[in-house]
Amino acid sequence: MVATSRLQALPAKCFARPYCRPNHVQTVPVPPHDVFISHRGPDTRRNIAGLLHDHLLMRGHGPFIDYRNLKAGDKLTEKIDTAVRDCKVGVVVFSPRYCESFYCLHELALLMKYKKRVIPIFYNVKPSQLRVGDDVSNGPCVSEKELERFSRALEEAKNIVGLSFDSSRGYWSEFLKSASDAIVEQLGQSS
Repeated sequence: MVATSRLQALPAKCFARPYCRPNHVQTVPVPPHDVFISHRGPDTRRNIAGLLHDHLLMRGHGPFIDYRNLKAGDKLTEKIDTAVRDCKVGVVVFSPRYCESFYCLHELALLMKYKKRVIPIFYNVKPSQLRVGDDVSNGPCVSEKELERFSRALEEAKNIVGLSFDSSRGYWSEFLKSASDAIVEQLGQSS
């Protein structure tokens, strides 16, 4: 009975954090964003990109992924550009419709411009299926010059040894472990 009443006396937020004591404010340091995850949200947010983000976070790394790190009022391109510039490794999760997104292609081009270590993940798509077309959406009008910049970045990324995952045949846990291991190895080499 004493233990139960003692637990009830603790603030509810203490149960979410280990080592929480009454009347003790615990701050958990947030690691810098050492990994930038570029992905097309509707294709990968609730599966491969989100799971990879969580897996890296549990391993003590600071992954940046738009829907978890951007807040209301943030300037989208400013925050993304800063996160790309400051990261050590970029993970590009290519999905069948990745190249239709202006923002995805912009992130990819920035990763290449800043000469970041990039790990391509081909999720339900083969490198040969990826092309920058005239149907780039979700952003401002795209000039010919931008399309050329995006195409160069895409071709460069397709020539980097990456990882492939077919969600209809692959094992998620094995893939997440091997992808995380590859990212951690690249982080070690970038230091």
